[in-house]
Amino acid sequence: MGSLSNEILINRFVFSIGADKPKESDRFLSDSVLAMQISGDLTLETNHDKITMKPGNFLLACKHQFVKVTKSPSQTQQHKAILLTLDEEVLRNYALENGIVNVEKYNGPRNILLTENSFLKGFFASLMPYTENWSNEKLIQTKIKEAIQLLLLVNPGLEKFLFDFSEPYKIDLEKFMLSNFQFNVPIEHFAKLTGRSLASFKRDFQKTFGLPPRQWLQRKRLNEAYLQIEKYHKKPSAIYLELGFESLAHFSDSFKKMFGVLPSKLPRKE
Repeated sequence: MGSLSNEILINRFVFSIGADKPKESDRFLSDSVLAMQISGDLTLETNHDKITMKPGNFLLACKHQFVKVTKSPSQTQQHKAILLTLDEEVLRNYALENGIVNVEKYNGPRNILLTENSFLKGFFASLMPYTENWSNEKLIQTKIKEAIQLLLLVNPGLEKFLFDFSEPYKIDLEKFMLSNFQFNVPIEHFAKLTGRSLASFKRDFQKTFGLPPRQWLQRKRLNEAYLQIEKYHKKPSAIYLELGFESLAHFSDSFKKMFGVLPSKLPRKE
């Protein structure tokens, strides 16, 4: 039986359905996201933490980060989750309307599992009619504001999390890339998270690594794959997604072009 996958996307609301086997993808979160797991598991992994959502769990994921998402069905049910993007424009308007001024940069956990409660459960139940193509912009904004109110009711300490409107500042490019090379996302997202324009990022990247970003990423991922296979005896099929390759065939072809041998034929060190 083949793998099925479907996402019903309505503006900033997503009803995610996955079918009969785990599905993994890399994503860049440009806005914060509030999610509820309905069935199956959803694992969110970054360089700093790894969180697995079980049915009934709620997750608040922070904007401006790379995440590796794995959707896994249970033995008897599909993977299902509801996700709501906390649009920054709506957050800014909410802050203005309610006199909220936050001058401090948020430095707490980037991804927070929220305690199960009837308020959030009821809120997500109210989103289900939106899967029938309710796409009215004003209604969507109203639901986002309702989500903000409930989050602050559940945990007033989330104010700094929600209303930090600072942009990523210019950071150490080399350190950042060595920690995040495995994420399969567009170059533009790497640029944003290092606090640079795309042109500035490419220029600084060339100075730092002596190669254009795409070429360096390819080499770095393949060198890491070589190490994982030769030294740690990892199977190519177990690592190609983790290292940012979209298919095993593409990974194998690229590996052979660089090292002259298929990854499956690489001798292992004892």
